[in-house]
Amino acid sequence: MGFFEKIKAGLTRTKENIGRSLDNLFAGELTDDFYDELEETLILSDMGVDTALEVVDELRAQAKENKIKDTQGARELLREIITKMLSVGNLELDLERKPAVVLFIGVNGVGKTTTIGKLAARMKGEGKRVLLAAADTFRAAAADQLTIWSQRAEVEIVKQHEGADPASVVYDALAAARARSCDVVLVDTAGRLHNKQNLMNELGKISRIVDRECPDASRETLLVLDATTGQNGLIQARQFQETAGLTGIVLTKLDGTAKGGIVLAIAHELGLPVKYIGVGEGVDDLMPFDPAAFAEAFL
Repeated sequence: MGFFEKIKAGLTRTKENIGRSLDNLFAGELTDDFYDELEETLILSDMGVDTALEVVDELRAQAKENKIKDTQGARELLREIITKMLSVGNLELDLERKPAVVLFIGVNGVGKTTTIGKLAARMKGEGKRVLLAAADTFRAAAADQLTIWSQRAEVEIVKQHEGADPASVVYDALAAARARSCDVVLVDTAGRLHNKQNLMNELGKISRIVDRECPDASRETLLVLDATTGQNGLIQARQFQETAGLTGIVLTKLDGTAKGGIVLAIAHELGLPVKYIGVGEGVDDLMPFDPAAFAEAFL
């Protein structure tokens, strides 16, 4: 099943939530009421007020400029507008300079460890030598969960005892990665620390270790977000961006009760590329993000 089909299947509940409203809208006429109702429907899709207003304003302006008189023409314009808004930054991971280091951050319960396991399996399937670093030493059994995924994906893992210094785990992992000629190190970090200052201190220590041990390595810092949290996810992303200097987003659970619009809100309001999305429980259900296919499935 390709990206479009999986996205369409994953957004089945979106279709139930807002799809009928969109279908009814695009079956009607291109009037002021159409734009008002479209705006309301997009806000209900978790797109957020600011992004929804901008999308509709852009659609109205382009429809006038291109002399679009019917809703089917407006639908095609809307698809193009959404695709363009989603095409921010570099949608692919930078893994060029080895060993590339990818830090995964995010609150507990968003599917961070599972995402790392799935991405490890994907990269292993592409012929890369992958090493996992179990640097979430605060959560009970976090390293055990990541170990299970390392076994499923048939990749190596570096871990220490519960409560160990996360930066120490990363140090060991980088040393192992260099010794074993690994292509990429995927680092699981703590999902929750006591406050923002603690989080900044912890990520700062890890970052300094990477700078010192692998100064020329490619770096990514990805925030894993649960799509079902809607606008709360946008708030999380904004806070983590201020704290951690994100390079991208992984959006999980788009097959749940997520309404889909949050993808556009994150890309547009924060200027962050969505690099991967999770659309199911299977190992191959974590997929590189495709803006055009997502826009088509969303509509």
